[in-house]
Amino acid sequence: MPQILVEDLVKHYRVAERDPGLTGSLRGLVRRRWREVRALERVSFSLEAGELLGLIGPNGAGKSTTVKILSGILRPTSGRIEVAGRVPYEERIAHVAGIGVVFGQRTQLWWDLPVIDGFDLLAHIYRIDPAKYRRTRDELVALLKLERLLDQPVRQLSLGQRMRAEIASALLHEPAILFLDEPTIGLDAPSKLAVREFVLRLNRERGVTVVLTTHDMHDIEALAQRVMVIGHGQVLADGGLDQLRATALAERRLHVDFAGEAPMLSLPGATVRKREGRSLELAFDPVVTSAPTLIAQIAAAHAVEDVHIAATPIEEVIARFYDLHRASEA
Repeated sequence: MPQILVEDLVKHYRVAERDPGLTGSLRGLVRRRWREVRALERVSFSLEAGELLGLIGPNGAGKSTTVKILSGILRPTSGRIEVAGRVPYEERIAHVAGIGVVFGQRTQLWWDLPVIDGFDLLAHIYRIDPAKYRRTRDELVALLKLERLLDQPVRQLSLGQRMRAEIASALLHEPAILFLDEPTIGLDAPSKLAVREFVLRLNRERGVTVVLTTHDMHDIEALAQRVMVIGHGQVLADGGLDQLRATALAERRLHVDFAGEAPMLSLPGATVRKREGRSLELAFDPVVTSAPTLIAQIAAAHAVEDVHIAATPIEEVIARFYDLHRASEA
């Protein structure tokens, strides 16, 4: 039996609409118009204990809605959901005792209280045995390097410091499942690395099941054993990272800044995506043409000031998967 089971999950919202200005507000009081938002459309997947699943997709794809339903915050329109044998939104008290949740844009710590006081309050809420709580707290503080932050009010922490404290607070009761919704959003590079390292260690050494949503492909590459692509409320792809790399994730971008005007180039295995002033953006498949070969060909014929390589923007990856998905249904 999977630890997480989702079958034909559907979530629709009704959103009120009105015309702008005072006239629109008054008209809305008399006759309100509604628009239906289809956040999720028949999403299905299962997850075994100890897996680490990366959910990727653009804003509005349905990632956060999926996490909120799995954590019991939202009730779906229809579908079957079981997490550790429970229906999250019907058995909320028992359910939250076995999960941890971190939302990158929200805090579960008290804003004006020192971090340590927030930890103590959560220990009382979860009714954790005092000896067990102290042992777990001290271990998390050491692993996440929080020693110097315990006496500081949460509002005085930097974003990276707060996220490390949030992750610790979500794990004080030693949950078997951890939901991370955009945990690295807005973090600087050292903070991102610290969060990734801890999550990976938590999954591999303690066997905690992790569901991670993110826009950052570096998070996915560093952490996820399995990747699920969500777009327009639907599962567009689900598989291992290597499998996805062989499809839409295979493409890379080469950005070149020239000493003068960017030349018109025609190179085997590469496609010009954008040409603007002294800059040029090329798309290439590293399996067909390696980056060093491509750079060497360009530098041999033109004066180059700078180069850098980037992954395909996630929005374009989703659009490509969505086009393939629609084509298969046609």
